[in-house]
Amino acid sequence: MGSDLNGKVIVIMGVSGAGKSTVGGKLAKVLNCDFLDADDFHPQSNKEKMHQGIPLSEEDRIPWLEAIRDGLRESIINGKTVILGCSALQKRYREILRSADSSYQFGSSASPLKFILLDTPVELLAARLEARAAEGKHFMPAALLQSQLDLLQIDDSEGIYKVDATVHPEAIVTYIHTLINQSS
Repeated sequence: MGSDLNGKVIVIMGVSGAGKSTVGGKLAKVLNCDFLDADDFHPQSNKEKMHQGIPLSEEDRIPWLEAIRDGLRESIINGKTVILGCSALQKRYREILRSADSSYQFGSSASPLKFILLDTPVELLAARLEARAAEGKHFMPAALLQSQLDLLQIDDSEGIYKVDATVHPEAIVTYIHTLINQSS
C-alpha cells in the first residue's frame, strides 16, 4: 500500500441511483464499520442546485470532495475501516479522495482507498431515480442522470472493481466482501 497508516476506505461509487447508499450501508453492517454518505458532505447550496436540476460545477464539487477527503483522513489515521458511498465520477475526483492518505503519490492508485463501481444500466437508474423522487427521498432529480453519465470516467489503470448492480443488494454485498478479502 505504500502507507504507514492502518485504516482503509472502501468507496462504493457510481452515478445517482446505482445503489451506493443501500449497498454501502449493508456492507458497513457486514464489516461492522461506519458508512459515510458523500451526500451528507454537500453544502445546502449544492443540494439546492441539484434539486433545481442544475448540474454541479467544478467549483461546487472540489470543496465537497476536499471535505470528504478530510473526513476520510481522520479514519485512516485512526486505523478505522470505513465505507464511503460517493459518485467519484472522474479520476481527478478519485485522486482528491485518495489523497486522504498523506503518503499517497498522485497518479499511482496505490492507496488504502479501494473503489468499487456499481455498474447499472441507464434504464434501471432512471427507474430508481423516478421512484425515489416520487417518494420524496432524494434531492437529485432523474433529469440530472445524463449529466452524471457524461462525467463518468473509468481508467482501467486505477484498479477499480466493477460490480453488476442489477442483482439483489445482499448478493452485491457478498461479492464485494469476497473481493475485499481477496485483495487484502
